Amino acid sequence: MSLAWQVLCALRVRLFGPAKELVGIDQFGNKYYRVPKHETRAGQIIPERRFVEAINRQPYQYEMGDFPTEWEAWIRKKRKDPPTIEEILRNENYREEMKQKIKDVLEKDKLLQAKDYKEGLVAEPARTHVKGHASAPYYGKKEPSPDPASTASTFQPGSWMPPGSGGSHNK
Repeated sequence: MSLAWQVLCALRVRLFGPAKELVGIDQFGNKYYRVPKHETRAGQIIPERRFVEAINRQPYQYEMGDFPTEWEAWIRKKRKDPPTIEEILRNENYREEMKQKIKDVLEKDKLLQAKDYKEGLVAEPARTHVKGHASAPYYGKKEPSPDPASTASTFQPGSWMPPGSGGSHNK
């Protein structure tokens, strides 16, 4: 490389910063980049930046789980080196195995509970039926009272009386 080329590259880095480096691509096609730590022409030190260019996504459409957790850990600088595809696939297989084991344990637990209920070793949970709430005006009644049938044009303030009151006050 010639001296002039080296000077031009150094000048570009000093003026515009270093170019982004492609670090890897995940199984979905998302591309992961880094911009190394560098110094600006004013002498300010800019730390390393890591980011992702999602495939077919706008930044506001990002949802958790769209990127592998290994890559998210690298972007958030929780790990030093980027993950390999083998590592991602191995971890994905492990997660699937754990999901299956959890499902099997839950099914086994349901069967044991049903057996215990059947043998009378454990009381079955009580099944309650809520008929109403104590603060509801129709608590204990079969159904609520009918709604008022008047329209807004015939309403007179102070003229409505609750059903069953008969217009007289109980003292």
